[in-house]
Amino acid sequence: MKKISSKNNSDLFEKIKAWFAKVTFHVPFTQKMMFAYHLQTMTEAGLPIVNALKVLSEELDNKKMRTAVGAIKLEVEKGKQLSEALTLFPKIFPPVYISMIAAGESAGQLEESLRQISTQMKKTHQLTSTIRGAMIYPLIIVIAMVGIGLEMVIFVLPKIIGMFNDFKAELPLATRILVAVVNFMQSYGIFAIAGFIGLVVLIVYLIHRPEIKKRVHKFNLHLPIFGGVIKQINLARFSITLSSLLQSTVPIIEAVKITAQVQGNVTYRDALLTVSEDLKKGETLSETLARHRLVFPPMVTEMIMVGEESGKIEHMLAEIADYYSNEVDGTMKNFSAIIEPVIILILGLAVAGVAVAVIMPMYSLAQQF
Repeated sequence: MKKISSKNNSDLFEKIKAWFAKVTFHVPFTQKMMFAYHLQTMTEAGLPIVNALKVLSEELDNKKMRTAVGAIKLEVEKGKQLSEALTLFPKIFPPVYISMIAAGESAGQLEESLRQISTQMKKTHQLTSTIRGAMIYPLIIVIAMVGIGLEMVIFVLPKIIGMFNDFKAELPLATRILVAVVNFMQSYGIFAIAGFIGLVVLIVYLIHRPEIKKRVHKFNLHLPIFGGVIKQINLARFSITLSSLLQSTVPIIEAVKITAQVQGNVTYRDALLTVSEDLKKGETLSETLARHRLVFPPMVTEMIMVGEESGKIEHMLAEIADYYSNEVDGTMKNFSAIIEPVIILILGLAVAGVAVAVIMPMYSLAQQF
């Protein structure tokens, strides 16, 4: 009976562990970055991997990350490779990092792979932070504009427009439009807001459909200003990821496939998947990338070709990564200056329209006396 009970408990534990591994963890990227950095530091200092994982499972700030690292430590203690244990938590550790660690373990260079991962994560975090930081200002302005607009329509304009009801003369077109908008919002405002939210949800749903998503992402690359920024961001991600994978001795075909998965734009993703298939035929990376001029400019393919000829493709990819990361950083720093005139113009037109609609009837009324 004891053996049966023990076996049942073991089976139950395995089921719970399997379910636990499938749960979607939301762990901040900074926590993952700190995990990689501390694990690299401790292994380079000579600490056994199990001991390093034990320390991290007790010291990390994020509870979910601590729990995951604790489960990984148990698997490593059972004899599994670190890369195998990390596959239990695909939501925390994506394939790009697992492949780099697996390559490092095969080559006996785990510490070097961890260093590459730590460097790659720092560059990715810096790139993401730059993009998010640049979007904060326009987002705040848009939210403020919407809030002020709703406040004007709901509270301010109805009081001003009330005095136009006794106005005998015909109201100007701008005023009639403003009155119609205010009356509509007062009568059907809730339905209008619900309809707008429904429209946004429908658009988001359609954009996520594969066939529509491909067209939208390809169209985005042709947008003025934004198209260039999207290309720079994806080229930076491409070069950062592929450089790190190749430096970790991941085979180039597998490295390109993994790199495709981290691209935010579907056009880049599909192009890299095609490139990975072409590489199987014995073609060089520069040759295959050159066929996709929309997403990979000549400068990128030429630098990669030089790297292939000199045997320093990882170094050239690192140079490309630095170049495009700096380009994104410079563009994002000037993004507010680029978008600010557009926002001011839209805001000015809206204010001018309301002012004209309100003042014109008053001016006509004053002329009658």
